[in-house]
Formats: sequence, structure tokens, C-alpha cells
Amino acid sequence: MTTAAETTATASPSAAAQAPQRACANCGAPMHGPYCYACGQPEKGMIRQLASVMSDVLDTVFNIDSRVFRSLFPLYFRPGYLTTEYFAGRRVRYVTPFRLFFFLCLIAIFAIQIALNLGDSDFKWNFDGGDDSIESAQTEADVQKRTAASLVGINTARKAPNMPAAAVESLDKAAAKIQKKADDRLAYLREREAARAKGGTTPADPNDEGEDQISFDGKPWDPTTHPIKVSWLPEFANAKLNDMAARAKENIILAKKNPRHLVEAVFARLPWTLGLLMPIFAVLLKIFYIFKRRLYMEHLMVALHSHAFIFMSLFLLAMITLLRDWTGTDTPGLDALYNLLRAAVWIWLPLYLFLMQKRVYRQGWIMTFIKYSMVGICYTVIVAFALVGALLASLALA
Repeated sequence: MTTAAETTATASPSAAAQAPQRACANCGAPMHGPYCYACGQPEKGMIRQLASVMSDVLDTVFNIDSRVFRSLFPLYFRPGYLTTEYFAGRRVRYVTPFRLFFFLCLIAIFAIQIALNLGDSDFKWNFDGGDDSIESAQTEADVQKRTAASLVGINTARKAPNMPAAAVESLDKAAAKIQKKADDRLAYLREREAARAKGGTTPADPNDEGEDQISFDGKPWDPTTHPIKVSWLPEFANAKLNDMAARAKENIILAKKNPRHLVEAVFARLPWTLGLLMPIFAVLLKIFYIFKRRLYMEHLMVALHSHAFIFMSLFLLAMITLLRDWTGTDTPGLDALYNLLRAAVWIWLPLYLFLMQKRVYRQGWIMTFIKYSMVGICYTVIVAFALVGALLASLALA
């Protein structure tokens, strides 16, 4: 008697033999999977449904699947775990380091920009500071209003009981200084109005003298009388430098009136700045751990995971800020909870990076602390220069 299993086993080779054999469209070799074993061409091409193509693109860029959730938890709570797993060859179960960095970089920048609330009318900076705003008033009423506002705090402090004589004298000097600025501004505004009434030349505003000037060779830059000219550069390069100087001067003036554009420009260049810093951070690790005889790519994996963790921390800080703004600060318990969460994220940030360095490079606590401190100092200096460069680029190119 023939069993069902034997019947199935007997029928399987026949069914397999009758099944049509697919051939590679490029070399004609039999296809045994989604890729040709002979030439490597994939069976799928671009000539198919748009939804299928877009699905492949999103999977290539973001790789959003179960591996994301298996990667995010150890990335944040288990210092160095993902890196050691990657070094051990267990890679397929986790998101690759670059994709993890890229994904967290995007969502962190997006969350930070929302948390900054750049469109808020309260987003204003006083670059001149304190009572100097009197010097930019354009009417006598505005001068008097700003003067009164500047003197409120001084007058309140002066009326405080048991105020020492030295403190009272200091407050009087500050009040006199504010009043002098107000008198000077009123004198200029009256002179300006008188000149306009007579149809004469309007006197220059003393508050604008030397303001927003770009210097070159110790003299104020001017595109006609004193342009930037570097002897060893070609003419088109010097023309480009002068164009950048003109843009920078315009953007400085605009930034003083509304710094929102400058901040947006800096954040637009932030991902590119961090992308340039990534290999430099790996070079620092290579230098300080040169006797470990690790490949540069291993240090680059450490750098990618470190920065992915930093972006995740920044994302959490932005989300805490957004949640705090959404719920309000009227409830003392919630406000204290948000402050506690924010403090926990900031404390965990340097501690995590230290523990990660200890786990990956497997050195003693003292040696790890010394190298961690040195790498941190060097990288902080590099980041500071990079941010200054991003700011200058924003002024000259935005």
C-alpha cells in the first residue's frame, strides 16, 4: 500500500520537472531566486508598478521593519551593544549603522526645528542688549517709552530697604547713563526732524556708525573703493569672495532684525556639517586607540553608533519640550517630571558614550576615562569650529 507521503514524494520531482524554468533575461542562465547566480542581475527591474518601486526605495533608504525596533532599544539603553554585535558578525538582525544614523539624523533635525518654534513671534533676540535699544528708537515717544522701561528695575531696586550706599551710588550711575543715552537720542531725532523740515540733508544716525561693517586688510570692506582682492587668486574667485561679502553684510543686517532666517540656515546645513565630522571623529578614535590595531572602518562603526545615539537623545529632548508646551506648565507635578526627564537625558548622554567606549575597546576604567576625556576635548573643539564655519557659510551663501 502506498502512503500519502510516498505519493507526495514521488509526485514532487515530476511536478518540479513540469514547472517552467525561468531564464535570466541578461545571460540566459536558469533563475533559482530573485538574483541570477551567473551575472548577478536582479529579476525585478524598474518596469513595474510605481507602488512596488517606491516601496523598494523606502526600504533601501529607511529600512523600516522589525529590525528598527530591535535596534533602537539597545542603541539607547545598552552602551556599545550594537557595535559589538556588528563586530561579531551578527548584523542581519539589526539596522545597519549608516541607515540608523541617517534615519535618526532626519527625525532629530525635524523635531528640533519644531521644538524651536521658529515661527513664534516671541522668537526675538536683542543683539544690542539692555538699554541700548534706546539708541534705535525712531520717535521721541518711543525714546521716552524705552527709557521708562529701562529705569523700572533700577527705581525698584533703589527703593529696597537697607540698601547699601555703594549700591545706591552704582544704581544712580546706571540711571544717569541710561538718561544720557535717551537725551542724546532725543537730540538726534530733533536735529533730523529739523533738517527734514528745511529740506536739507538728513544727518547720519550715530547708532549706525561702524555697524555691520566687514573689514579687509584693517579697513572697512567696500565693493568699489576697497574690495577683497587676493593676489594669488584668479579674477573670478575674487569676484565670488566680494559677492559672498555683500551677502554676508546683508544677512547680518537681516539677522539683527529677525534672526529666524539665520537659525534656519544653520539648521539646514547641520546634517552636512555632522556628515563631514563623522570620519574625523573616527580618525580621533584611530589615533587614540592606535595600539589596538583595529581597522579604520571599525572606528567608523563606533562613530556612526555614537552619533546615532546623540541624535536619538536630541530627539527625546525635543519631544520632551514639545510635550511640555502641549500640556502647559500650570501643573507643578508635570513640570517637575519634564525637568527630571530632561536632566536624565542630559546625564545619560556623556555617561552612555563613556560606557560605550569602555565596552567596545575593552580597556581599564582609568585609561578609558583619560582617552574619553581627550577625545571629548578634541571633538568639542572640532564641533565648535564646524559650527562657526556653518554660521559663516549661512551668512555668505544663504
